[in-house]
Amino acid sequence: MLSKSNISLLQSLQHKKFRREHGLFLVEGYKSVAEFINSAYQVDAVYYTETIAPKMLKLSQKTNSLEISSAILEKISALKTPADILATVKIPQWPVLNATTLNKKFAIVLDGIQDPGNMGTIIRTAEWFGIENIICSEDCVEVYNPKVVQATMGSLSRMNVHYVNLPEVLAGTKLPVYGALLDGENIYNTNFGAEGLIVMGNEGNGLSDEVKQLVTKAITIPRGGEAESLNVAIATAIFCSEISRNKLK
Repeated sequence: MLSKSNISLLQSLQHKKFRREHGLFLVEGYKSVAEFINSAYQVDAVYYTETIAPKMLKLSQKTNSLEISSAILEKISALKTPADILATVKIPQWPVLNATTLNKKFAIVLDGIQDPGNMGTIIRTAEWFGIENIICSEDCVEVYNPKVVQATMGSLSRMNVHYVNLPEVLAGTKLPVYGALLDGENIYNTNFGAEGLIVMGNEGNGLSDEVKQLVTKAITIPRGGEAESLNVAIATAIFCSEISRNKLK
């Protein structure tokens, strides 16, 4: 049975301030919870209803778990239509980015991404293409926001996500910095080589001026129609696909 104070704590995790204060975030849905339990993340506790109890045998052996009523789950869930299971997971302390972390591979760099759905889709896409590191500017939407976690469909459990002073990191790297810009080289003619940072900008404003100045090679996805812009998650997928295709040449 959950106490009122525990219910209040779980409800508070829908807000960034309290996620930071308690060092916890919410994960909902059996598949996502199972993936976090089997990942390097540390699961604090799992709460589930009787409808999913038969599937809990494997999971309950690996973490603290508690059966609760559907009414209680609805109170603590961040979803309009709650799943039958919810977990609290500890927010990790990521190591400082260094050359060893980033050399001889690609990382996605996000400058001011605000939409939770876009962030979640970018994380899923990066994992699909084998990219392990997402580097975010400090003003990006938090990846532990319930909407972002839900949109990653479990991929967050296997990704390294760093929040940094972005201009400082870009200024200090020796890696190629590829920026998604309207006046760059055609992406389909670009040789990305074996490593680099792929910088994607804010949904409405693109790359910030400070970050734009640190781009070493501007890249453009050529437009064939009249649409004013391309969704940042879709643009990221195209970049990831082209990097993957280049590796196979």
